[in-house]
Amino acid sequence: MLSVSDYLQRILTAKVYDVARETALQFAPALSARWSNTVLLKREDEQPVFSFKLRGAFNKMAGLSPEQLARGVICASAGNHAQGVAMSARRLGCAATIVMPSTTPRVKVDAVSALGATIVLHGDSYSDAAQRALELEKEHGFTLVHPFDDPAVIAGQGTIAVEILRQCEGRLDAVFVPVGGGGLISGMAAYIKAIRPEIQVIGVQAGDSDAMARSVAAGQRVELNDVGLFCDGTAVKVVGHETFRMARELVDDFLMVDTDEVCAAIKDVFQDTRSILEPAGALAVAGLKQYVERHQCVGHTFVAVASGANMNFDRLRFVAERAEEREALFAVTIPEERGSFRRFCELIGPRSVTEFNYRISDTDEAHIFVGLSTVERSESVAITAEFMADGFPTIDLTHDELAKEHVRHMVGGRSQLAEDERLYRFLFPERPGALLRFLSSMHTDWNISLFHYRNQGSDYGRVLVGLQVPPRDDISFRTFLETLAYPYEEESGNPVYRLFLR
Repeated sequence: MLSVSDYLQRILTAKVYDVARETALQFAPALSARWSNTVLLKREDEQPVFSFKLRGAFNKMAGLSPEQLARGVICASAGNHAQGVAMSARRLGCAATIVMPSTTPRVKVDAVSALGATIVLHGDSYSDAAQRALELEKEHGFTLVHPFDDPAVIAGQGTIAVEILRQCEGRLDAVFVPVGGGGLISGMAAYIKAIRPEIQVIGVQAGDSDAMARSVAAGQRVELNDVGLFCDGTAVKVVGHETFRMARELVDDFLMVDTDEVCAAIKDVFQDTRSILEPAGALAVAGLKQYVERHQCVGHTFVAVASGANMNFDRLRFVAERAEEREALFAVTIPEERGSFRRFCELIGPRSVTEFNYRISDTDEAHIFVGLSTVERSESVAITAEFMADGFPTIDLTHDELAKEHVRHMVGGRSQLAEDERLYRFLFPERPGALLRFLSSMHTDWNISLFHYRNQGSDYGRVLVGLQVPPRDDISFRTFLETLAYPYEEESGNPVYRLFLR
């Protein structure tokens, strides 16, 4: 059993810089200003494989004998450790076999393949892949390079803490570290607590992959039945023996964050650095924000480890949608009568609208799905009360996963009441209150039977509107369109509209 002083010596003598580089400790101006603290990002996403994992992998493999290198190495990984092992193997001239979960993002699989490693896809999680790696290790005599539960790997990851304390010589209150199996936080905590024990080391986990936090709380390793796959880089069912021992001894606290908080953290880092972290890579930033909000810290200095940037491009749409951490969602019922639609929009006032869905479905009342940007997480409760007080029955959907994941995309459909409906797409400059101004410019003689608006984050808002206009009003309707001063396109003949909405 290695002591903290043993790890201190191993970290200081670790062989990582033949392949890894010392990464920047970057000031995050927007995050710092927003949270009234100094926020520094340890940019491990800028490593050659876009992840810190290269450090531990190379430190382990650089210590292998020539005979072990000749037989080849094997590892199990969701992607980042795999790239570290593959690059290290290429640098050391040995063969590498990588067992990856079948759920691994394609960008990581392709990156490992490009480094010359042999890839085996197996199982749905790291634990499944790890079991297969052990089988192949015995069959072929490979040397296993464990992603976290190995002193050499832990020491390699600990070199990040050496750099942080050298780069930040002044006040440093806490370091936030993403946690999966625990190799990174074990190595960093060993060095920080040996050199500057007053600095807090705080682990951050996805709420659906919190094996380490549960294990520390229980006093023994706890194996999860399932793990969430959004933060695939930390999706570990059971932590290591050594990492559990060290985390229980050295880590000050653990925080759990949800998917929305991670997506918001990815957005925050992008705004400060113009770089896109992978979900697991943004865990520390999400935890830092949660910690500051919970403890109301001001004037402190915090470091968050931006641990990886192997983002699957296909995930960006989901991340962008869920990154609006201050979005409140509502289902609102309004009377199906002239003027009520506009009256409700006037009640929204200057609030920024993120989404607005409506389809005529009843002669007496209308159901609207609306999203609003808010300042505080609790604000949706007050908004609900405000809508209710004004005579609009409202259900707060802000924390409803069904609404956020599915229903928001399914509002609408065909309607028998949409007689004489004409469908138009409109374009207007996007700014706060623009949606209300757009609605106010609509002609009052025709009923709105369909309305869809979604804030896409661009300079122009796009609105799809169904208007019930009888044929006798053709001339006045054309006049209305020309005087509206918004670019438009008629979609009444679009086959998609005819199939699903008409």
